[in-house]
Amino acid sequence: MTPVLDLQDVSIRRGAKTILDHVSWTVADGERWVVLGRNGAGKTTMLQIAAGRMHPSSGTAHVLGERLGAVDVFELRPRIGVASAALADRIPGSETVLDVVLTAAYGMTGRWREQYEALDHERARALLDVFGVGGLAERTFGTLSEGERKRTQIARSLMTDPELLLLDEPAAGLDLGGREELVAALAELARDRRSPVLVLVTHHVEEIPEGFTHGLLLRDGRVHAAGPLEEVLTAERLSETFDVALQVDRHGGRWSARAAH
Repeated sequence: MTPVLDLQDVSIRRGAKTILDHVSWTVADGERWVVLGRNGAGKTTMLQIAAGRMHPSSGTAHVLGERLGAVDVFELRPRIGVASAALADRIPGSETVLDVVLTAAYGMTGRWREQYEALDHERARALLDVFGVGGLAERTFGTLSEGERKRTQIARSLMTDPELLLLDEPAAGLDLGGREELVAALAELARDRRSPVLVLVTHHVEEIPEGFTHGLLLRDGRVHAAGPLEEVLTAERLSETFDVALQVDRHGGRWSARAAH
């Protein structure tokens, strides 16, 4: 079966700086991946490649069976859902929550003159309901709390029924309650076999929802470890990734890490 993501020997260079250094990574259908690493490790850059918004300086990247550089990315991108802070910054604060989700159908971040069918409205409202913000459909995006914005973005990312869903630090900036609500919603998504392949970037193992299957650790732009979560999220590997001695625990389906004493 063709991998959903297949990066082989991928490097990204900007001038004299190497952001990703000979990265190889394969994601198969049905898998749910979390990507962890320190600031500057290359996590967001790798997601940009997976989203078809950045091409490797060297190496090859196949996304949904298509090779970047040999495919029309404007046809590829609607097959990929993305939720990120960079995307949120482009959404007008005056846009209604319903329109924030609807406009994903055209790959836009604001209503213009496009027309939507009743089925589009029904799907957008159903997605908002799934993530607990259905009652905010007529509110403007700029009036939402950070947690409400995050859940709206994830609803938006699913509007086109993508085959691949990329989540870049979706819990960043949330308080404890907001984080747990979001993690619970993502756990439901992860457990649903009809859901797209999921890739979640985070700094914190506490933000990994139940149902995630695989982990990738990045260190200085290189893959430090990749594979099933139980093999990757060890104290030794996480300590090496974050340059601090860590104790790692698992409680049910959730993970935690703290400094080892």
